[in-house]
Amino acid sequence: MKFGFKRTESDAAAVAAKQAELPELAGADIAGLVHGKRVGGDFYQFARANSRRVVFGLLDVAGDFVENRGIVEAARETFRLMGPAFLADDEVNEADAMMEFCHALNASIRNAAKGVRACAAFIGCYNEDLGTVCYVNAGHTPGLLRYDSDVSELPATGMPLGLFSAGTYEAPTAAVPRGGALLLVSRGVVEASQKREEFGLQRLKEKFHGTPLTSAQAVAAAALQAVEEFTRSAAVQNDLTSLALVRPLRN
Repeated sequence: MKFGFKRTESDAAAVAAKQAELPELAGADIAGLVHGKRVGGDFYQFARANSRRVVFGLLDVAGDFVENRGIVEAARETFRLMGPAFLADDEVNEADAMMEFCHALNASIRNAAKGVRACAAFIGCYNEDLGTVCYVNAGHTPGLLRYDSDVSELPATGMPLGLFSAGTYEAPTAAVPRGGALLLVSRGVVEASQKREEFGLQRLKEKFHGTPLTSAQAVAAAALQAVEEFTRSAAVQNDLTSLALVRPLRN
């Protein structure tokens, strides 16, 4: 089956604009992809904080595309401005800064929604000097970290954004060793179904384990291709979005 990204003209322009903003990383590669036409509130975002840190995220605002467009744009703007603001200082504690960043995103979502609006989110700060990711998983699908023959999960460290005015978020740090990779996917990927059977996290792990780590875009695309092949012609009810960070071995 031929794999293609079927987007409307406006979707394609938006995605192209975001792809143009992909940061260049020292010793690593990062990319995000969207498959098909947006129906919900998924989006990925990148922002360079300083010469050694890049902030990235995959977020899913509850509701359909038309309903939540204003909330998504508010969250995007907050991400773009506040991610660098909190993490620009070389001496800042990354975990503390990430938690403050999440509080700012939480407030932005609640203000734009004029109340409660759930937003699952996986937000990370990649440290290029250390090869580490300090992250908050706010009720999101687990991140998958691959190294050698092992694929481990980075589970939720807090509730989704947008639910409470004062949420609590933990921000642990995970190493991405050389020859390793991090993969994030939206809930729609894991929950995509064919004849009432979900694609599931285990199939995603198996696909990720067998995907050559040639580039972040190839890893992100392989995850979406696996879902398309699994669902075949079944209608997609949710957004299918992926984000990958690959740290190749030195030549």
